[in-house]
Amino acid sequence: QVVSARRAWTRCASPPAAAQIPPSRGAHPDSAMAKDGMTSFLIDFTLGGFSGAVAKTLTAPIERIKLVVQTQDANPKIRSGEVPRYKGIVDCGTRIYKEQGMKRFWDGNFTNCIRYFPTQAFNLAFKDTFKKMFPKYNPKTEFAQFFGANLVSGGLAAAGSLCIVYPLDYARTRLASDVGSGKKTFTGLGDCMRRTAQGPGGVMALYTGFGVSVVGIVGYRGLQLG
Repeated sequence: QVVSARRAWTRCASPPAAAQIPPSRGAHPDSAMAKDGMTSFLIDFTLGGFSGAVAKTLTAPIERIKLVVQTQDANPKIRSGEVPRYKGIVDCGTRIYKEQGMKRFWDGNFTNCIRYFPTQAFNLAFKDTFKKMFPKYNPKTEFAQFFGANLVSGGLAAAGSLCIVYPLDYARTRLASDVGSGKKTFTGLGDCMRRTAQGPGGVMALYTGFGVSVVGIVGYRGLQLG
């Protein structure tokens, strides 16, 4: 009798099938998955940009010393004898600190950080666009075609993004390679790009060295993105 009473109470407590609330029709599984995917992408993109900016900021002094040593033979101040030639990385670092101060080790770092975000965004956008131009290959049975298509699409994506962000890379190099204890050649990113574009070479002067850069980045980014 006790068991029968419990079963009767359970039937009375449970709502009838008609009274149950139907599932929401507005939440489509595909749209929810797409939203979650976009949210995940934005989080990864933001965190990646932040970590990249931190890493670049920490290594900026080393990067600046490298750029100064690499470009010193083409620097007008050094070629004219106004600024003595640097003997090596230790001499370069010591003289930058004495002549320009600690803060100048980070010349060009802001430009180097902000160019990360458009570079990554364009790399991903262009890669998907170029990848659609190739047939879909099975990586298990058609590995060579699959690898080749990914390599080419990744390389083209890198070249496309470099076409857009290269002026930032050029400006970063010019800002970081400034030498001497006198007045800075450029006051900042905007001044560097404006004065370069107003020079004899025009806007195309912002793409000086683009050919060499694109050859190197196509192979590197092609393997990385592919």
